[in-house]
Amino acid sequence: MLNLKFIQENPDLVIEKLKKKHFDASAIVLQITELSGKKNEIQASADQFKAEMNKISKQVGILMREGKAEEANAAKNRTAELKDAIRQLDEDFARIDKDVFNLQVLLPNLPSELVPEGRTPEDNLVVRQGGEVPVLHEKSVPHWDLAKKYDIIDFELGVKITGAGFPVYKGKGARIQRALISFFLDEAREAGYLEIQPPLMVNEDSGFGTGQLPDKEGQMYHATADNLYLIPTAEVPVTNIYRDVIVEAKDLPIKNTAYSACFRREAGSYGKDVRGLNRLHQFDKVEIVQIAHPDNSYQMLDQMVAHVESLVKKLELPYRILRLCGGDMSFTSALTYDFEVFSAAQEKWLEVSSVSNFESFQANRLKLRYRDEATKKPVIAHTLNGSALALPRILASILENNQTPEGIRVPEVLVPYCGFEVID
Repeated sequence: MLNLKFIQENPDLVIEKLKKKHFDASAIVLQITELSGKKNEIQASADQFKAEMNKISKQVGILMREGKAEEANAAKNRTAELKDAIRQLDEDFARIDKDVFNLQVLLPNLPSELVPEGRTPEDNLVVRQGGEVPVLHEKSVPHWDLAKKYDIIDFELGVKITGAGFPVYKGKGARIQRALISFFLDEAREAGYLEIQPPLMVNEDSGFGTGQLPDKEGQMYHATADNLYLIPTAEVPVTNIYRDVIVEAKDLPIKNTAYSACFRREAGSYGKDVRGLNRLHQFDKVEIVQIAHPDNSYQMLDQMVAHVESLVKKLELPYRILRLCGGDMSFTSALTYDFEVFSAAQEKWLEVSSVSNFESFQANRLKLRYRDEATKKPVIAHTLNGSALALPRILASILENNQTPEGIRVPEVLVPYCGFEVID
């Protein structure tokens, strides 16, 4: 959430910066400015009435001692009128304050100066790529055919049990899933991240704190009886650990990692790259989250990008890193890097990670602050998160890129985790 004072003091700047995200903020900013002016007027009137009431209250006792009962009663009546007026002003102030807040949360985060111009994924900037695209044998097939051939993932059984987008992993398919999760968690722990096992459901306050609500409620599974939401990513519960918390500056950056199942309705995505593991409603992911000092959050972002890059390198996957353009960024992000790995059998790039700096946007919603060492005053922190990594498309690429006539070769780094070298 953008800081209200910043919006009030820099309305034109907010409008101009959000144009890069192709978001027209002019009407919202104008309403916020006008309503903020009304709030100031109401506050001024309330302060004036309170000052008058205090002055009259002091006079009542004097008038009574002087035997001026009629004047004292008139003063008391005026005090009662002022109390009613102040009560009404307070109610008007609270109503307008709520209106301002409801407008404030509609504004996306401002994009960083590093964000390239553009509207669609085709406008994203490739900043780095590595690895070699494998040359597959002539009978190579996509991962959904490999899954059936080696009986490691059953998509039809998932449909029977739940519905489309809920696959069942079997045998070596289940074991390689577990291997990937353990590998990602171990790598994160070695990089200084504290492992967390979070709840898989969150309340409205948690969804609001990280920006899923009210922006993405249509994409989340909602348990209506208890008003809880299934998490779309471990970012939500892990970041909310620090909601309404003041941390010490000396403890920054705070680094957490978590494995979780993730649940996304993916409304409107039917028929769009949904085959096999490409787009699921339930999937596994290891997340990394940082709470950082504003002075070095972009240094931490570079560190997180390097960490994710090390993972895809160790998995021997061809990859590229994209800096997202303004039109392809999320509501909450100030700067995002996407990782894509090449799927040789499908002959296309698949997104496997987003690593983002939200600057103070989430922390302002969360009331997440650190205590400044010099002033001892609480200051809004910066939050960052990244997939490290999401499993479905990683597994799809591993299966496709490593297929041979004799079976599917397991990346060397995973062999100690899964206990086999070939899926056959």
